[in-house]
Amino acid sequence: MDFYTQLFLYLSILYISLYLLFLVFRKKPSVPNLPPGKKGWPIIGESLAFVGAAKSGCPEKFINDRTAKYSPEVFRTSLLGEDMAVFCGASGNKFLFSGQNKYITTWWPTSMKKVAIFPETMEKFNKDDPKKMRSFLPEFLKPEALQCYIPIMDSMTKDHLESDWSPYEEVKVFPLTKNYTFALACRLFMNIKDPKIVSKFADPFARIAPGLTSVPINIPGTPFNKAVEGGKVIRQELLNIIRQRKQEISEGKDANARDLLSRLLTEADDDGSVYYEMDTSNKIIGLLIASHDTTSTTITVIVNYLASLPHIYEKVYEEQMEIAKSKAPGELLNWDDIQKMKYSWNVACESMRLTPPAQGSFREAITDFTFAGYTIPKGWKTFWTVYTTHKNPKYFPDPENFDPSRFEGNGPAPFTYVPFGGGPRMCPGKEYARLEVLIFMHNLVTKFKIEKVIPNEKIIYNPSPVPANGLLIRLQPRN
Repeated sequence: MDFYTQLFLYLSILYISLYLLFLVFRKKPSVPNLPPGKKGWPIIGESLAFVGAAKSGCPEKFINDRTAKYSPEVFRTSLLGEDMAVFCGASGNKFLFSGQNKYITTWWPTSMKKVAIFPETMEKFNKDDPKKMRSFLPEFLKPEALQCYIPIMDSMTKDHLESDWSPYEEVKVFPLTKNYTFALACRLFMNIKDPKIVSKFADPFARIAPGLTSVPINIPGTPFNKAVEGGKVIRQELLNIIRQRKQEISEGKDANARDLLSRLLTEADDDGSVYYEMDTSNKIIGLLIASHDTTSTTITVIVNYLASLPHIYEKVYEEQMEIAKSKAPGELLNWDDIQKMKYSWNVACESMRLTPPAQGSFREAITDFTFAGYTIPKGWKTFWTVYTTHKNPKYFPDPENFDPSRFEGNGPAPFTYVPFGGGPRMCPGKEYARLEVLIFMHNLVTKFKIEKVIPNEKIIYNPSPVPANGLLIRLQPRN
C-alpha cells in the first residue's frame, strides 16, 4: 500500500469518525411549544365546524369544546385557510388588545379583502391603511363632533318609525333596522339623502355580510360569490359618488359639508389618480361594514329583550318618558338628554353581553412570541372572541340571567366585557353606536308597546346574530 493510499484511508476514517461524533453530539433544533389543538381538514381546517356552530345558534360551542379539551388560555385551530391561535379569557383579551404593533398587527381574511377592496389596490393595501383610518376617525367620531348629529339621528328615527312601523300592526324588526341604520350611515358618512341612491347601495350591501367570513369558494350561488358580486356593485357606485363629490368640492359647492367622505377628500392627500379614489372607496366600505351590520344587529337584539322582558321594558319606558316630558313639542333630543339614559344603556350593554353583535376579531403575529407558556410563530393568525368571557360565570355570576345592574358603578372587570374590543384597540365607533342605539330606544318605547309574535324565535349567526324569522313583533301605539 503506497503512501498516498494510506493517507487517503486515514483521512477517510478520520472524516467518518468526526462526522459520526457530530451526529451524536450535535444540538438538536428546538421544537416550538405550540398551543394544543388540531388543524382539521386540509385547506378548510375547522372552518366548517366554526360556521356550523354559528348557524346552529350556538357559536360558543366551537370555543367551549376546545377550551375544555385543550386549554382555557389559548388553543390552536385552522380557520379560513390559516394557522390560528384563539386567545381566551380576560388575560388573552388583554394581551392581544395591548400587543398591537408589538406582537400583532391588523389582518383581514382574504375573503374580506376580495369582497371589500378594489383588486387593483390589493397589492397597495397594507397594514398601515387601517392605522391611518383609525387616526382619522376619532376626530369625526369623538363625542364633541357627534353632538351635532343627534338631532339628525332623532329626526330620521322618528320618520322611520312613522313611515315603516306605524302603518302596521306587526313588523319584522331586523330587515327594518337594517334599512334604517344603512340610511343613517349614508346620511352621516356621505351626506346621501336620496332614498333611491340609498337603495342602490342597500340591495347589494345585504349580500355582503354573509360572505365575509365564509369559505372563499367563488362559485355562482355560494355566499362568497354573492358577496363578491355585491362588492363590485357597491365599489362602482361609490366611485361615481366620490368623483361627483370631488367635482362639487372643486367648484366650492361642498364647502360646509361635515360628512366623513367630504372630510376624507378635502383633508387627505389626493394625488389625482384613480387609485386614490379607489382607496377612499375602500375606507368608506370598511366603515359601512363595521358600522351598519353591528348596529342593526344590536338594535334588533335589544328590541328582542325588551319585547321578551316586560319588567325591563317598563323601566326603560319610565326613564325615557322622564326625558320626553322635559321636551317642548317638536323639540329634538340633545347631548344632555343622552347622558340621562343610564338605565337604558345598561340594558343595551346586557343585551350585547348575552347576544354579542360580533364574535371577535383577527390579528396577525409579526414576530414569534410566547403566551401562557406556548409559542405563537410569526405569520400565524390570532383570534379573540367574546365567547370566552361574556357567559363565563367566573366573570359574570349566573351568566344566562338578564341583569342590567351588572353595569352599574364600575361595571364588569376589565377585558371581560368586550363587544367593542378593549384597550388601545377599542372600537372608535363605540360612541356613534351608543347614540344610535339610545336614540332608537327612546323613540321606540315612547311610541309603541311591543310584544313578540313568536315567543321562542331561534337566533342564528350569519356571522352576526339574526332572528330566524326577522323578529316579528306586534305593535300597540301609545297615545
